[in-house]
Amino acid sequence: MMPMTPTTSSSSLQAAPDPFGDRHLPESTSERLAIGRELRARVPRRAQAELPIAADRDPLGILSEQNRSRLQHLIPLRVERMSQSPFAFYRGTAAIMAADLAAGPHGGVIVPSCGDAHISNFGFYASPQRMLVFDLNDFDEAAWAPWEWDLKRLVASVVIAGQASSRDEDRIRDAVLRAVRAYARALRAGVLASPTTRYFAHFDPEAGLEQRDPASQQVLRTAIKHARKRTGERAARKLTETGEGGRLVFVERAPTMTKAEPEVEEQARGYLRRYLMSANADVRQLMRHYVLSDVARRVVGVGSVGTRCSLALLQDGDGSALIMQAKQAVRSVLEQYGGIAQPLELQSHVAQHGEGGRVVALQRMLQSLSDPFLGYLRGDDVDLYVRQFHDMKGGIEAETIDDEPFTAYAQACAVTLARAHCQSRDAAVASGYVGGGNRLGEALLEWGYAYAALSLRDYRAFLAEQE
Repeated sequence: MMPMTPTTSSSSLQAAPDPFGDRHLPESTSERLAIGRELRARVPRRAQAELPIAADRDPLGILSEQNRSRLQHLIPLRVERMSQSPFAFYRGTAAIMAADLAAGPHGGVIVPSCGDAHISNFGFYASPQRMLVFDLNDFDEAAWAPWEWDLKRLVASVVIAGQASSRDEDRIRDAVLRAVRAYARALRAGVLASPTTRYFAHFDPEAGLEQRDPASQQVLRTAIKHARKRTGERAARKLTETGEGGRLVFVERAPTMTKAEPEVEEQARGYLRRYLMSANADVRQLMRHYVLSDVARRVVGVGSVGTRCSLALLQDGDGSALIMQAKQAVRSVLEQYGGIAQPLELQSHVAQHGEGGRVVALQRMLQSLSDPFLGYLRGDDVDLYVRQFHDMKGGIEAETIDDEPFTAYAQACAVTLARAHCQSRDAAVASGYVGGGNRLGEALLEWGYAYAALSLRDYRAFLAEQE
C-alpha cells in the first residue's frame, strides 16, 4: 500500500500564509475526528505494520552522500561514533529512515514534525523563567511530514535501545505498546483542549514525581540534578581560561574542541551581527553588555558530526561569560529523502532566511518553551542557527536505566511528541485515526521490530564497509 494523497482537511497546511482570509468557520474538532475515523477505511491502521523495501534502497549510499558536503577531516569521527552500537548507528541515520518511510503507507495528514524523534532527542533544559522542562531538544531535521513518521522513529528507537541493553522482549513490547497508548491519550486530550491551552502546555518533569515507581523516581531525580548543574556559567568555567589582559579564551581539546583560525574569528563578528537581526529586541539589548572574546570549533552529536559548529565566547567588563553555539543547518531529510513537499509559507521562509530559519521556526512551533536566544543567519556559504550553550541541558540514557524507568521514559517521550503534534489543527484528524492506540500500537510494534532488524543489517554492512 503506497502513501495516500493528503485529505481535504490537511490541505490547509499548504495554503497561503494569511490565516484570516477565509470567512467561514473551520471544521469543529468533532468533525475533524470523524474525518480521521473515516481515513481508516482508506489506510487501515493494520497497514501501518507494513515495511515496504524500495528496489533501489541504498542506505550506505545515503550516508556517503551526506558525508560529501561535510568537513572531511571529521568523517572518521562520525564513523567512529556511529560504529559504537546499533543504537548509536540508528541515531545517525535519520536520512535513511526518511527514505524508507517514503516507501511506506501514511494517511496524508501532514503536521509540523521533529524529523528525528528518537528517545535520545528528548531531554531537559531551562525555560526563560529558569524552570526545568522536558521536551524535544533536536530540530535539525524538523519540517512538515506525516505524523506517523515521528511516532515510528520513536517506536523503532525504543525497540533498538531495548535490544541494545539486552532487555527481555516482553519488556520492550510493553514499553512500545504503553508509549503508543500514551501518545493516543495525549493527542486526544490535546485536540479536545482549546488551541491556547495546548499551546501553553508543557511537561514539568518534577510534577507527580511521588506517584511514580521508586526506580523511576530515582532516575528522574538524578537526571534533574545533573541537568540543573549544566549551566552556561559552569560550561564557561570548564571550557575557558584567562588569557592575556584578563581576556577569556577557550581551552583546546582536540578533536572535539579546536581553536578557530583568526580569519574565522573575524568572520564570526559579522555573523553575530547578522544573528542579532533575527533575535528579539531584549536579546539585542542584552548583547550590548558583551564583546566577542574567542571562537572555537565544536563537534557535537552523532549524526551531526562533520557539519559546521562553532562556539562564540562573549565576555563583559567584569569577566562574566556567555557561550553561544552556532550550528550549520542543511535541508531537512523529511524533504530531501522523504520527498514531502513543504508548505509554501515555509518554502518562502527558507528562501529568505535559509535553513537556519527553518530550524528555529519549527523549534518554536514544536517546543513548549524555547530558548529566548534562538536566532539564525545566512553566512557566506552556510546557513546557521544560534542558541545558548549548555543551558541546563540534560537527558536520560535509555540504554542504562532499569526496566520500569525505561518504560516510563518511553511514555514521557510519547506524550511530549503528542503535545508537539497538537500544535497543528490537523492533529484532530490524526487523533480520530489513532483512536485509543491499541490497534495502532500492535501495528507499530510489528513495524518497529521489522525496522530494528533492517537497521541492524544496515549497521553490520556499515561496519563491514569500514574493514
